[in-house]
Amino acid sequence: MSVEFKEPKSLEAFKELIAQDKLVVVDFHATWCGPCKLIAPKLHKFAEAYDHAVFAKVDVDEVPDVAAEYQVRAMPTIMYFRKGEKLGEVVGANVASIEAKIKEFSA
Repeated sequence: MSVEFKEPKSLEAFKELIAQDKLVVVDFHATWCGPCKLIAPKLHKFAEAYDHAVFAKVDVDEVPDVAAEYQVRAMPTIMYFRKGEKLGEVVGANVASIEAKIKEFSA
């Protein structure tokens, strides 16, 4: 099964996306980021496994205002939202921590 990641292209679209009642998992990445490319397949597996959550990708170079608003300083940064509220984040390509947070915020 193929999972489609949402890709908001503006701050307004991003805020709309994270306002959902569902858990929203956002991957802040960049095309030049090696670790981002390494975790991408794992994130796709998580998106398939945790189909109750919405998964999104934000390219920090394409949508810099979103990255600035949420103070993304390193890539990859994974943030977790529900109803517009930031629940937590994982900075770096720590796959175990990324999945642990998905489980924590899904409970």
